Amino acid sequence: MTGRRPIDLVLFLIVAFGASWLIALPLWLGQGLATPLFPVVAAAMMFTPSLGVAAVWLRNRVPAKEWARRTGLGLGPRRGRTVALTAAVWIGTPVLIAVAVGISVALGLLRLDLSGLSLFGETLRQAGVTPPADLRVVAAAQLAAAMLAGPVLNAIPALGEEWGWRGWLLPTLVDRHGRRAALVSSGVIWGLWHSPLTLLGYNYPSLGPWAALYFTGFCVLAGLVLGWLRLRSESVWPAVVGHGALNAVAPALLLLGDADAVPNPVLAGITGLAGWVLLAVLAFLLFRLGRLEPRSRPGRGATGEAAYRADRGTEGDGRSGDRQAGADQQTRPELQSRRGEAGGQGAD
Repeated sequence: MTGRRPIDLVLFLIVAFGASWLIALPLWLGQGLATPLFPVVAAAMMFTPSLGVAAVWLRNRVPAKEWARRTGLGLGPRRGRTVALTAAVWIGTPVLIAVAVGISVALGLLRLDLSGLSLFGETLRQAGVTPPADLRVVAAAQLAAAMLAGPVLNAIPALGEEWGWRGWLLPTLVDRHGRRAALVSSGVIWGLWHSPLTLLGYNYPSLGPWAALYFTGFCVLAGLVLGWLRLRSESVWPAVVGHGALNAVAPALLLLGDADAVPNPVLAGITGLAGWVLLAVLAFLLFRLGRLEPRSRPGRGATGEAAYRADRGTEGDGRSGDRQAGADQQTRPELQSRRGEAGGQGAD
């Protein structure tokens, strides 16, 4: 059973959350999200869940190859399925984000400016960059790069998070509490882990510190989809690609808006209310139509030292399995002898 000992879960959370707050401390001591180091801080934070996994691994001393398999760093038992899901996520994530933008436009939550790209130009000016004469060429190049190269460029930082959330935490919670509770609770933990940034208004500036709670709702819904990918493939890589594509494409598509009607991220886009509905529908369809493997027997998906020994049929010094096998062999002749005696008595 993954994470049999509660201390492993506590250790993971302490390291992941503690390190993220420590890294984000310059933002709280400085100018918040306007701190020049913000991009560096945000990128560094993404590796703290993997630090939590590493801490649990060091505590349990499971062989590295076995630990990698158990935490989804391989391609899983069905490599073809994992590759197919990874490719589908690579293509499907930009499509999903585009559908969320389309829904936002249809509901009047977002007004596009495809001819002038005024919001894109204003964003460049605020960054101190003079917009080029033809913004459409730059926007098209940026969108193409985000869709095609974004998942690759973001793969390493996305893995920093996904190895923790979907690689180790989700299977641990599944074995302890079942799939439904694990998917929801891992999403809540994922969302709250962003608190060093979202309490400063990250993603939803108009909400202030309430952005932390609102973004947790998004993480629960997105976590259902990413969690399904992890459970379906038994690998972390489809979720890594999905996470990387989400981070690359979602901000880029919103830049197609109108500067005179700046979209409200609370409502528009994939991270807004329109996206919430879309993610909820997608998650329902995935779990309804995409069959997951039956839950493994206790010990099969474990990531602790006890589980590793259980798979090898050993306990403690590793010899109890041999002792038990020898005891079984000694017991069988005795049982057969007794049965023979009982049979002879009956014939007499």
